[in-house]
Amino acid sequence: MIRDWSNFIAGRTAVITGGGGGVGRAIAIQMARAGAHIWVNDLFADRAETVCREIQAEQGSASPVIADVCDPVEVARMVAETGAVDILVNNAGIPPEGITVKPFVETGPEEWDPLLRLNLAAVLHVTRAYLPFMIDRRWGRVLTIVSDAGRKGERKQVVYGAAKAAAMGFSRGLAAEVGRDGVTVNCIALGTMNHGQLAAALVEQPELEAKLARNYPAGRIGRVDDSAPLAVLLCSDAAEWITGQVYPVDGGYASAL
Repeated sequence: MIRDWSNFIAGRTAVITGGGGGVGRAIAIQMARAGAHIWVNDLFADRAETVCREIQAEQGSASPVIADVCDPVEVARMVAETGAVDILVNNAGIPPEGITVKPFVETGPEEWDPLLRLNLAAVLHVTRAYLPFMIDRRWGRVLTIVSDAGRKGERKQVVYGAAKAAAMGFSRGLAAEVGRDGVTVNCIALGTMNHGQLAAALVEQPELEAKLARNYPAGRIGRVDDSAPLAVLLCSDAAEWITGQVYPVDGGYASAL
């Protein structure tokens, strides 16, 4: 974890979608420790407010902003509440009902649509809403959290992977488009994370963790705070010449080379 970056992104303002738990919460806390004011977005007020209190307990600065990022009307309201931000982290990516893990031929549009809306359409809506401010200011950072399911491909997660792959393609194209405006656009791709549905399964089947870890050269599955230091770096001045990239934070599961 970052040890002494207390002013690394000082004076910046960031909005973290889906910041009320998991990876989003970890990124929000680490960015606050690095000096940014954090808008913690979530569908649920209690989750966002809890993270804000955690940040404030460490003398950081944070405010909740409740909105469904899949709804363009709510996104517009969110932007009206937060105003311009310097940093956007598109982290929201798991629907409240979770991800259906089963063969594609056993799925249908009722399962595809929530994944496509949240993992692709919401990224477009929120990025489009905040990007003009960044272009006007000639400085901005857009970071989207994606998955090795889209980078490598995973059985029984093909629609989720397709949406994440599309988000990566969007990010690469946008990076080429706005780079001369001082805005960088990157992705962090995660492997299997000990969170959410999997964390619940591990309580019931603790032996499953060792089985999953065999696929990872680093010897374990992911923790929710693994990507937070890289997120801070990519959203700082130090990363001004890094754009259009997808960085795996996955314990070596799928090489980027």
